[in-house]
Amino acid sequence: QVQLVESGGSTVQSGGSLRLSCVVSGIIFSENSMGWYRQAPGKERELVAAIASGGGLKYEDFAKGRFTISKDNTKNTVYLEMNSLKPEDTAVYYCNADRSLLKLVTLDFASWGQGTQVTVSS
Repeated sequence: QVQLVESGGSTVQSGGSLRLSCVVSGIIFSENSMGWYRQAPGKERELVAAIASGGGLKYEDFAKGRFTISKDNTKNTVYLEMNSLKPEDTAVYYCNADRSLLKLVTLDFASWGQGTQVTVSS
């Protein structure tokens, strides 16, 4: 079973930057696609960005040009670099993994990690 440990969340001012990390265990990391998600108070969890096992990238519109997803197969870690943060980016950020990119984009997961809180003040 996959284990996910997200970290790097913090409180930053509008316009600031953060780098989130997610260490993954329990799966063959290099054979899985990875995704970052977020859930703001009172809202549904949504996809932020995904990186396929072969390196292909997908970003939601709000993330394009500001966020960068990357991974290090030697460290079983996926990253989310976030720049030009806005108050509306405030949310708990989660990662997840699956061999199926379709499952990543439809959020079809049985379990989630604890997430990491990102708060952007205006």
